[in-house]
Amino acid sequence: MGIKFASAEWMVALKDELNKSEGYRDAAKTWEGDFYWIITGMPDAPGDVYLYVDLWHGECRNAFVSDATAKKPEFVIEATYPIWRKVVDKKLDPIQGMVTRQLKLKGNMLKIMKAPKAATELVHASTLIDTEWPA
Repeated sequence: MGIKFASAEWMVALKDELNKSEGYRDAAKTWEGDFYWIITGMPDAPGDVYLYVDLWHGECRNAFVSDATAKKPEFVIEATYPIWRKVVDKKLDPIQGMVTRQLKLKGNMLKIMKAPKAATELVHASTLIDTEWPA
């Protein structure tokens, strides 16, 4: 049995995978920023799910399930549950998802576009988690 997607345990696993990934460390060594990833329409969730991720020069300093007011991150990326699943399943590149507005970005798109390899490595780290998807 895997770890439920977007749970506190899943966020700890993501942080661990990022911090042991040499590919992510190398790709993101000059990148910094924090995010809210907002998941709308997630099964079994009473409302939107907020995931907070703090990335700093190739390290994930923090990752947890949050609420809308706990932080004021530099970036907010919002999408429906099926779109997030496509990203984690590597069926949708996150940069392509932002360009096509399947992933709605609030923040400096140019800054994100300068680090596409870091985004790819971040998604790769998430695929290493044995994820249980809510139905």
